[in-house]
Amino acid sequence: MVLTADQRSARVTRAIEATVSGDTSAVGELFTADVIAWSPSLTVMSRVELAVELEDHEEAFSEVEVETGPFVSAGDRVCAEWVATATHSGRFVLDGGRWANPTGRRVTLRGATVAEFDGDRICAVRHYWDEIELLSELGVLPAR
Repeated sequence: MVLTADQRSARVTRAIEATVSGDTSAVGELFTADVIAWSPSLTVMSRVELAVELEDHEEAFSEVEVETGPFVSAGDRVCAEWVATATHSGRFVLDGGRWANPTGRRVTLRGATVAEFDGDRICAVRHYWDEIELLSELGVLPAR
């Protein structure tokens, strides 16, 4: 199935929302079985690995709001800028088995995503954001 640019943009938006919120409910619909996904906090090589990683962050943030756009499409790629705002309401897993306890803080994360499609599903996705800024907002690092 070939998607329109608007349909692809909608799928990229859902992928961004899933990444920020830890929502695994649409992983099967959005991504190919052999999806390659990268972000500052993860690298995975399959839909199963992606779902496991998202589950680790599922309860870290609530009241997630994502604004996306503009979208740029070229061939099978879609790029988008986005701003996500969420409440830090659960344990956030850090490297090395550490975590940040919930703070109740409202945090904002700005980023960009590049997604590549194979038919109607995303086969590769790269999310870029400033991990240091996020950790500062969570109080794990000193404010910049």
